[in-house]
Amino acid sequence: MVKYSVSIFCFVLFFSFASSAHTDQQKEIIENVGNGSINWSKGCLKAIGIGAPPEHLYGKPNARPMALRAAKLDALRNLLEVTRGVRIDSSTSVKNFALEHDVIESKVQGMVMGAQVINREYMSDGSVEVTMLMSLHGGFAQLVLPADIKQIVTVMPVATNQDSVLNPLKTSGFQNNSEKYTGLIVDARGISVKPAMSIVILDENDQEVYGTAFVSREFAVQKGMCGYTKNSESANNDPRVKDNPLTVKALRTKGDGRSDIVISNADASRIHSVSEHLTFFKKCSVVIITD
Repeated sequence: MVKYSVSIFCFVLFFSFASSAHTDQQKEIIENVGNGSINWSKGCLKAIGIGAPPEHLYGKPNARPMALRAAKLDALRNLLEVTRGVRIDSSTSVKNFALEHDVIESKVQGMVMGAQVINREYMSDGSVEVTMLMSLHGGFAQLVLPADIKQIVTVMPVATNQDSVLNPLKTSGFQNNSEKYTGLIVDARGISVKPAMSIVILDENDQEVYGTAFVSREFAVQKGMCGYTKNSESANNDPRVKDNPLTVKALRTKGDGRSDIVISNADASRIHSVSEHLTFFKKCSVVIITD
């Protein structure tokens, strides 16, 4: 009876983990690149490498270490290819950026060498499979993010004379919109958005609503300019916008790269009418829902 109960418990536990992993995949934006992938939701790169020992070493004590070393080297090569495929913005990939700057290529290679091994699998034929993980944030983001993302110390909305005439309540410390928003969610499903590390949100007149000038480099490096997810529930629960985010609908993408987003003039006005928008933009409190 005890063995039966333990078996049931193990099955339930396994099923729970499997269901959890499946649920995560349902809400995460994962882009496959060669023998690896870019997880835009978690902000990480992953690659797999496979290695086998030389034939003359099969069955000998040093066969496994040799296979492991070969697998790591293969994973590093694959991870470098994944890294080169990362879109920095709508028109530039890491590969293109590195071609223009030799020092960038060298530094990217150095960061890849420092990637973490998160899994090893030893096969019955003597080969080894290694999975490596590297973050899109931190040092990598500092290296490749556009230089025009500066450190912003404080952000305060400044009322103009025109504001005083047209909206005296605004300059008196009152808002037309009494709700206090904690971030921005852009529903971009159905328009084939391609994730990138640096994005631009425009209105219908091509006026920038959100972009590099609005964010502080500290936050862009730490967590990226925006988050990506597949559904409204996970977007609303994302820590970067959680509590009371403002949600707007994307109309289309802009440019061949399809990473920049156009929203309506009405939604752009809604964003600008919220005095907190400069504060949560500074902190990169923006989430994009996409397919």
